[in-house]
Amino acid sequence: MAVDPPGPTYDAADSVVGLARTLRAAGVDASPDRVHSMVAALDLVDVTSRPDVYWAGRLTLCGSADDIERYDRVFAAYFGDRPAALARRPSVPAARLRVVPASDAAPDSERDEGDDPSVAATASRVEVLRQRDIASLGQADRLALARLLAAFRLHADSRRTRRTTPARRGVVDRHRTLRRLMQAGGEPARPAWRDRRERPRRVVLLVDVSGSMSAYADALLRFAHAASHRDRGPTTEVFAIGTRLTRVSRELAHRDPDLALAAVAAGVPDWSGGTRLGGLLKEFLDRWGQRGMARGAVVVVLSDGWERGDATLLGEQMARLHRLAHRVVWANPRAGRPGFEPVAAGMAAALPYVDDFVSGHSLAALERLAGVVAGARAHA
Repeated sequence: MAVDPPGPTYDAADSVVGLARTLRAAGVDASPDRVHSMVAALDLVDVTSRPDVYWAGRLTLCGSADDIERYDRVFAAYFGDRPAALARRPSVPAARLRVVPASDAAPDSERDEGDDPSVAATASRVEVLRQRDIASLGQADRLALARLLAAFRLHADSRRTRRTTPARRGVVDRHRTLRRLMQAGGEPARPAWRDRRERPRRVVLLVDVSGSMSAYADALLRFAHAASHRDRGPTTEVFAIGTRLTRVSRELAHRDPDLALAAVAAGVPDWSGGTRLGGLLKEFLDRWGQRGMARGAVVVVLSDGWERGDATLLGEQMARLHRLAHRVVWANPRAGRPGFEPVAAGMAAALPYVDDFVSGHSLAALERLAGVVAGARAHA
């Protein structure tokens, strides 16, 4: 970390906003009102004290007991293990902190105590990390990214079932209404209503682990691991695609993401090989998708679209998938690069049958992808 000449000062509110974004990706409803409440709470506590910042966030950003576990996980990943989480905004111009690659920074043993400012820049660094291309990250940043992805919780789009449940509106529930009338002795009573239940849709992730995706495969599989541990709803299914199709849902069932990825690496024989997207998509549809796994599901393809085989076959199978699935989402890490155009033969053949085309090159892009899977429409 280097010190630049005096410039814009560091504002703790920026870190609170970034923390709220990460919490929303983890499934906590950290609304703008709650963010304002936390910022107001920070004015009443010592923001250089990690416990004070922790409790200020926990009491304002969490809305239920279920949020507390997620909040603890996100807080630890977001702020790291530093004793101080935030710092007050200086009242006079101060040195502006600039994050530099770990390889360029001096080792801890070579730094003077005075060179380590009281301002903990961990949160600011996370904000920088959110926007950086995963392929450009060093080892330290990849470890931070892994901690943040471990806090993800994926929420799928909902579908209406045939079963009904008591509701505030819908159709009149005749049986419950009659019981109310009988309990009231024939006097007028409020009608009871029922409506069809909603249930999260199945999510199917097809993760490209070929050589052209090697820089992104680890992060995308960690994203898939988080998606596999949804709180409720149907099981998320995950497949690794390269020169072969490998179902890795069982390997990703490990709670520990590192153990899960080690199991995936041991179970995928074609890691960093070529890509046969069309043939493997046909195999998936023939063995699993046509039988029901893809029917009404949200299917997410995480690939750069490079196809060694026949691009026409890929287009045919994408059309078939589009007819079966509720929505088809394609996340292409190359799409986050300036001047990107989907001109690769495989990508061009698949794109007409994709409902949402998003990038998957950074933590912020994966957060947006989680929102798309949850039902929000992409604006790319």
